[in-house]
Amino acid sequence: MSEDRQPVLQPAGTGGVTPEEVADATHIPHPPALPEYRWVYLWRWPLRVTHWVSAITVVVLVVTGFYIGAPYFTTWGEASSHFLMGWARFLHFTAAGLIVAAAILRVYWLFAGNKWARWNALLPVRKKNWKNLWKMLKYYLLIRQETMPHYLGHHPLQQLSYTAIYLVVIVQIVTGFAMYGLSNPGGLFYTMFSWVGPLFGGIQNARFVHHALTWILITFIPLHIYLAFRADVMDREGEMSSIFSGGRFVRADLKFEDE
Repeated sequence: MSEDRQPVLQPAGTGGVTPEEVADATHIPHPPALPEYRWVYLWRWPLRVTHWVSAITVVVLVVTGFYIGAPYFTTWGEASSHFLMGWARFLHFTAAGLIVAAAILRVYWLFAGNKWARWNALLPVRKKNWKNLWKMLKYYLLIRQETMPHYLGHHPLQQLSYTAIYLVVIVQIVTGFAMYGLSNPGGLFYTMFSWVGPLFGGIQNARFVHHALTWILITFIPLHIYLAFRADVMDREGEMSSIFSGGRFVRADLKFEDE
């Protein structure tokens, strides 16, 4: 050995064998490099406020609405001694006012919000989104494809479902105010929504539609929560936390259809 050649130091306890040689000899692959992530700010405060106000008020409306339609708590004595129905009606009408305010803010944000919150991000108006709709449907049916399209905001299946829920809420508001107006014939709400009863063929039909659509909301809420948690587990990009913080981490090496 020449004097200018230095010995190669090996890790202690390896018997002079490098970790790379061990991996090659035992056919153990090197651990893959972790992907890089970047932060994207998607949901600004008006949309987050709209989301949480709507979530809370829908729960209050469902609970109090079922009680108003068919009181399920047994009470004794005069109504003035407990005022249970009065409180149920008060909470129901207060929540109705709040969800109307949230709806007005959401309509405004359809035109003033960023590109992930505007009206054209709520409908699959682009041709490529209609093509990706079928891919997303198979993805949620656990028939996952390697070429699954990625979206920063709402993907086409979410666009259709959320738009449908918005329409359900609008019909709920209209039919609800029509029934509320009956308490004061000739008043403001009675006059403004007097057309609703004839449109549905009678106020009882409007009441039935109001009740039936409630079950769509009841079905949607747990499904929405489940899919949000599922997306966090499957994609690991913080979709659940984005409705609190407004943004999420996404992989830097992925191409997003709506960016």
